[in-house]
Amino acid sequence: MSIHKTNALVIKTFDFRETSLITTFYTKEFGKVQGILKGIRAEPDKFASTLEPFSHNEIIFYHKRNADLHLVSGCELRDNFSFLRNDMYRFGQASFMMELLGALSAIEDRNEDMFNLTIECLSSMDKNNIYDRIPTIYKIKALSLSGFKPHLNSCVSCNDKILSQSKFSNHLGGLLCPRCFKKDIKANWIFRGTIATILYIEKNDLAASLRLGLNPQIKRELDCVLNSFIEYHLEKKFKTQRVIPFLEEAMKV
Repeated sequence: MSIHKTNALVIKTFDFRETSLITTFYTKEFGKVQGILKGIRAEPDKFASTLEPFSHNEIIFYHKRNADLHLVSGCELRDNFSFLRNDMYRFGQASFMMELLGALSAIEDRNEDMFNLTIECLSSMDKNNIYDRIPTIYKIKALSLSGFKPHLNSCVSCNDKILSQSKFSNHLGGLLCPRCFKKDIKANWIFRGTIATILYIEKNDLAASLRLGLNPQIKRELDCVLNSFIEYHLEKKFKTQRVIPFLEEAMKV
């Protein structure tokens, strides 16, 4: 058994027995880890954090070999992103980002870039006036970093360069050229502007991506394509994603 200190984001928690919590963290040095915090519900003052979802903490944990659950002996809050918690839309989007992060990540598969991206997006959504774009950017960049990204540089079936209209196939995981449309009769048309936007965001940082012009039609198609691709390939229905359209409508009132 070895002891480690690391920065960690809280993905989710649940009660364990009468006094403890089991928490799934995404850590900078170790990727996704699960830890038990014994007695935290009976003696919360023992820990300098309440382990709220998507909070940024510094944790100390004992790493057990050949085990998925580790003992967390210390947890100190670094950033609670409090402004996100006072806005239902931002809270919902931040919660979705945590749900996606958990689904994309294997246990103890280190990805420091993914950790840094998540921290940067949460911080920017906490402060940025165009925060509604950030979850879309996060989906694109998180898919790219995880290796799940859709194939958009050529036809996913024949690998030829696409020079005209194309369709997007969830089943095959990318674009189809006109000659290959028959390979997936359920594939949907996709705007060239949507493709260009995804490729741009994959290659550029968050600041540059936020400066990119994004009209409402492209934004809607981006979210539609990305959400269906994520659910198809991860074989998971995201609970938080289902409530976000209602939160968006509430923003307009």
